[in-house]
Amino acid sequence: MTVNRTALAEFLRTRRGSLQPEDVGLARGSRRRTEGLRREEVAGLSHMSPDYYARLERGDGPIPSEQMLAAIALGLHLSVDERDHLFRLAGHQPPARGADSEHVSPGMLRILDRLADTPAEVVTELGETLRQTPLGVALTGDTALLRGPERSLGYRWFSDPRSRDLYEPSEHEFLSRLWVSGLREVIARRGDNSRAGQYGRALRELSAEFRSIWDRQEVGLRPRAVKRFRHPQLGEIVLTCQTLLDPEQAHALLVYTAAPGSESQEKLRLLGAIAPRTPLTVA
Repeated sequence: MTVNRTALAEFLRTRRGSLQPEDVGLARGSRRRTEGLRREEVAGLSHMSPDYYARLERGDGPIPSEQMLAAIALGLHLSVDERDHLFRLAGHQPPARGADSEHVSPGMLRILDRLADTPAEVVTELGETLRQTPLGVALTGDTALLRGPERSLGYRWFSDPRSRDLYEPSEHEFLSRLWVSGLREVIARRGDNSRAGQYGRALRELSAEFRSIWDRQEVGLRPRAVKRFRHPQLGEIVLTCQTLLDPEQAHALLVYTAAPGSESQEKLRLLGAIAPRTPLTVA
């Protein structure tokens, strides 16, 4: 496949022009005159430099990598069909759909964009974080930036002891069983040659604890609704997790809330003070 620079530039400009700030979780400033999003706004949403994105729209930029295209597809809130079209225009084969897809649906992104004051994240069936709200980053760290097997919380649980520091020690034994049970079920659905199968083989080599639990053949465990986090600055935060599923993409939106009037609700307010700053207001 070869890149079609002119068509790629036109497609990006058209999609950018069709989006309004409120469509992507940005507030419209009173002095705004631009129809659609600005180039620098799309660049920010796609985690790339404004100059790089501007050159793509002008048709004189470098051929974007698959990673860059995936980021642009999320930044522009493209549907799966639109994402595939973007990849083909740039000379790449579109990524897999379904269970192995890391493309978050526009509908789920629109919900996530409206949760700026709430810890929330979109994860795959393997516990790989795809997108987080600012409070989600403040609660668990910027796990969406991890790469390779370490992107999976279940994998990190057995490969990096530090990943357990965020969770109440009394929950560790159950969480270990939960991750192994869940991985076994995903492997049964997707097959031994899937990414889940690769993680399972790697963890059996890496962790004696994983091997011991794996040999129990345990399935059917489900996450508890109440999560007890141990934040390095705020201490214990007790939250209830609500889950919204996208069965087509095998993704889940996890939203964490605190009981009204609780100490944890006050800690969520304090969490907002240390959350990463994002440009939520656009002039």
